[in-house]
Amino acid sequence: MPTNSPSPLPTSLPRIARLPDLLISQIAAGEVVERPASVLKELLENSLDAGSSAIQVHLEEGGVKLIRIIDDGCGIEKDQLVLALTRHATSKITSLDDLEQVSSLGFRGEALASVASVARLSLTSRARGAAQAWKLRGESGAEPEPAALMAGTVVEMRDLYYNTPARRKFLKAEATEFAHCADAVRRLALTRPDVAISLSHNARTLFQLAPAERARRVADVLGEDFLGATRPLDVAAGPLRLAGHIIDPTCAGEVKDAQYVFVNGRFVRDKVIGHALREAYRDVLHGSRAPSVCLFLTIDPALIDVNVHPAKTEIRFRDSRAVHQFVYHAIQRSLAQPLTAGDNPASPAASAERPAVVAERSPYQAPLRISERDTQAYFAFAQAARPAPVHTGERPQFTPFTPAAVAPADMPPETAPATAGPPLGYALAQLHGIYILAQNARGLIVVDMHAAHERILYEKLKQAYDAQDIPTQALLIPAVFSADAHQMAAVEEHAAVLAQLGFQITAAGPEQLAIRAVPALLQGGDPVALARALLGELNEHGSSELLTAQRNELLATFACHGAVRARRQLSLPEMNALLRQMEATERAGQCNHGRPTWSELSLEALDKLFLRGR
Repeated sequence: MPTNSPSPLPTSLPRIARLPDLLISQIAAGEVVERPASVLKELLENSLDAGSSAIQVHLEEGGVKLIRIIDDGCGIEKDQLVLALTRHATSKITSLDDLEQVSSLGFRGEALASVASVARLSLTSRARGAAQAWKLRGESGAEPEPAALMAGTVVEMRDLYYNTPARRKFLKAEATEFAHCADAVRRLALTRPDVAISLSHNARTLFQLAPAERARRVADVLGEDFLGATRPLDVAAGPLRLAGHIIDPTCAGEVKDAQYVFVNGRFVRDKVIGHALREAYRDVLHGSRAPSVCLFLTIDPALIDVNVHPAKTEIRFRDSRAVHQFVYHAIQRSLAQPLTAGDNPASPAASAERPAVVAERSPYQAPLRISERDTQAYFAFAQAARPAPVHTGERPQFTPFTPAAVAPADMPPETAPATAGPPLGYALAQLHGIYILAQNARGLIVVDMHAAHERILYEKLKQAYDAQDIPTQALLIPAVFSADAHQMAAVEEHAAVLAQLGFQITAAGPEQLAIRAVPALLQGGDPVALARALLGELNEHGSSELLTAQRNELLATFACHGAVRARRQLSLPEMNALLRQMEATERAGQCNHGRPTWSELSLEALDKLFLRGR
């Protein structure tokens, strides 16, 4: 019967030997050279660091057979060519201080040596002011030889993994490898709009990007549709600056990888920034939609560590919480700006007029500045300060949704001037008890009254909850409903939380509860439905989690139950009151579920619909 016996001890101790230089470089290549796109990224970074103003990229067979990069940078001197292909040789860092505040893209001194160990590499360069160019092949013992080149550098890589066929088997199809290479070129093109970049594959030119402003380069790389569906962002606070474009919530799609984030010109996938982005869009995205952004974060190089991963796509912040708060509040406040003339969160998707409409969004053109008090709160490097609250802390002012809430300046549509007026204009009529039709200086406004009122109530509830001052409304006749044992226990256990939320619920019998007061904002809703929803959340999450992660979900549920329902007939003063409250409410373009609350049809679109002027 076999038995599990230990392995026999070796008869002699193994000898420790130094690895050959070629094997060392091939091991290092496993970290740096994952696929052709990895080689392309490293070589492009070197070209950008060389001060190039124009770069040409030529690929064959997805970059596996050939990657050739031609730039007009500063070049490399003859006696430096051999060092350029040596491991741990670089001109970009000389000390630990340089490493702790790296401002260049490529700095590790491993890329060229690693590529030369797994592919056939040649380097041709002419330094500025040099009499001629020199070429060096990436072979052991090779020496520079004269070459013809006007200026700059040409790096040519052929037959990736020709000497390691086992690794070559792991490469994907040509189309897949080329797609990764094209993505690498586009990302670097976004970081440097001042540099002309062209890309060709199998002798076919894919694109040629001329130097341009950042917005133009974003449109050239990501498309006019992306630029038309986004709003510009430019926020500065202390040593931080965040610029770029963020998607309008209504235009967000379900593609989760359409996020381009750059830190000091370096494309990164950072969990801190990603989480801040998701939190900023939490209240305004519908369903599984994800925000598409193109953001450029500028920070002091001494405050980040870019030497975390060989591919340099991961970084580490000295104070990640401060960066998270800055990014979160910058995006959230941009999304929360009240409505102004020209905003249109939900123009018809099929309309060819969309880019022109979105391009007229005036309120987002000027950079958003954050006060010095917020700067100190966001960035804790200078001093330990508590983050500034989103709301001011003043007692919220609630305007009842009644005809009396209409401001005296509200004029009937027939007497309102045609060239001026509030952004959402003045109400004309109600359509099927669901939509409000209004007229402004640009055309026709259509408002989903339930969705709009839901957002108004939600924002007011959040402000009141933050201020711990939710006004209550006592019910003339208590609402009594049947309750199970869990609901009865929740009322007794969480009495303080119920009071903080504006509810007064007491036992009316062994299996009955009585609602004696509800939040004043929700007095028009169904008190029993509100109470059941609240007690269900308390039973599932408890009061401690309710006060943090589940708070907004619960308040959104309250707002949905308390908002004006469909089929309810409103008078013109009531409609105008709703429009004015929308204009004063943050994130009024989307309801609590991320759906649009209003849309606009311009006079130009209506004229086109009815063929006027033809």
